[in-house]
Amino acid sequence: MKLLIAGLIVFLGVHSVRMVAEDWRHRMRTRLGKGTWKGLYSLLALAGLALIAWGFDLARDQPVLLWSPPRGLKHGASLLTLLAFVLLAAAYVPGNAIKARLHHPMVLGVKAWALAHLLTTGMLAHLLLFGSFLVWGVFSYSIARRRDRRDGVHYAAGRLPATLLTVVLGVAAWAVFAFGLHGLLIGIKPFG
Repeated sequence: MKLLIAGLIVFLGVHSVRMVAEDWRHRMRTRLGKGTWKGLYSLLALAGLALIAWGFDLARDQPVLLWSPPRGLKHGASLLTLLAFVLLAAAYVPGNAIKARLHHPMVLGVKAWALAHLLTTGMLAHLLLFGSFLVWGVFSYSIARRRDRRDGVHYAAGRLPATLLTVVLGVAAWAVFAFGLHGLLIGIKPFG
């Protein structure tokens, strides 16, 4: 469990620097240079992700059951993960109406993904992993929206073709992951 917690601290800590120390982040980016800053950021994020994966795998070997979720919640979780993939696609497809309306769809996708997994699992390791991401997502989204208002950020209106492409890509990625990659990478088949 210690490796999982350490990974969460490193990964979410790196992803929280802008939320808690925006001025320091700006000074460091200026001092180190944008490329060096991004490189260090990426290395720390990857190290945190590796610790999360390793720690989560070890924690699943000795599960601590906290509660038994009803089986019916799996359907709701499937819909939430589908939404999460569409939101993730919206973060990258330029000119879509989802990003224009929600402004930070990736963070919303993380929240939907985390909530979906909390609904279907009752293990301590799952609570730590997905609960941490959900709490981080709530704070991250709130702070990002306040920062947008403070800085007067305006998002261009989305176009229908880009929005349709976003939905198609999100649904396709969800299907590939849900029906194939989740089982291969995580060892759990959501639909199998």
